[in-house]
Amino acid sequence: MIFIIESGSTKSDWVLIDGKSNQSFFSTIGFNPYFHTAEIIESEIKENLDLVAVAESIKSIYFYGAGCSSVELNKIVHAGLSRVFHSAEIIVEHDLTACAYSTYQGSPAISCIIGTGSNSCYFDGETVSEVVPALGYILGDEGSGSYFGKKLLSSYLYHKLPSHIAEDFEKTFHLSKDNIVENVYKKPNANVYIASFMPFIAKHREENFFKVMVEEGMRNFMEVHVCCYPNYKEVPVHFVGSIAQIFVREVETAANSLGIKIGQIIQKPIQGLVSYHQNYILNKQLN
Repeated sequence: MIFIIESGSTKSDWVLIDGKSNQSFFSTIGFNPYFHTAEIIESEIKENLDLVAVAESIKSIYFYGAGCSSVELNKIVHAGLSRVFHSAEIIVEHDLTACAYSTYQGSPAISCIIGTGSNSCYFDGETVSEVVPALGYILGDEGSGSYFGKKLLSSYLYHKLPSHIAEDFEKTFHLSKDNIVENVYKKPNANVYIASFMPFIAKHREENFFKVMVEEGMRNFMEVHVCCYPNYKEVPVHFVGSIAQIFVREVETAANSLGIKIGQIIQKPIQGLVSYHQNYILNKQLN
């Protein structure tokens, strides 16, 4: 049996492949080695009794995760997984690779992640490559949940929100400045906390305040992470992630303004990732 796992900063989707067609689906919190130790990863997995029940039968694991961008960071995830799946060969890759694989349609393309965080890559069918790095929620993550969440929180605290939106924010969350500062600066997983305000933005998406914010944010993302590729007007540009899927209209508006040809926009890459593995990687193992 084989596990294919796609992990963002908020949630991990797991698919268990048993034979050629049998699949089972599981989920856990997202595991990001910037924020989670091997011990935390091990503990969280062991709390899922369904995963524990099949652990000794797993022969291979393909893990694709946010933050898995270096050998040292990948070792953290590998160590956490290996403490539960003792017999498995474990391969840890970046979530950008999952993004590229899940949207691959047989020809070169630019693939983008816009979820809790954001990033992009170019995939020619053989090699996944980047031009500009992802800088995380403090320095980068343009167009992401954490990017817009920061703008919402700062606008609220600076008294820049329209009064009726500020009133609804207060009724919805009951937060003081001290509450917000503590969660952002003193508690773990600040990026996930900040991005958790995206449903509020989605609720008020027709308000001009948020229309302008989101359209400008999506254009900013594309100027930084798509226009950096020399052939960005010549190949399709795919988008993966909850924010891209929810704000598809704003993604399309920003893309059109820059001459970008949109390919797929999908919320979750896991099924496309499984299909890629079955078509290009696992055939020898499953036959």
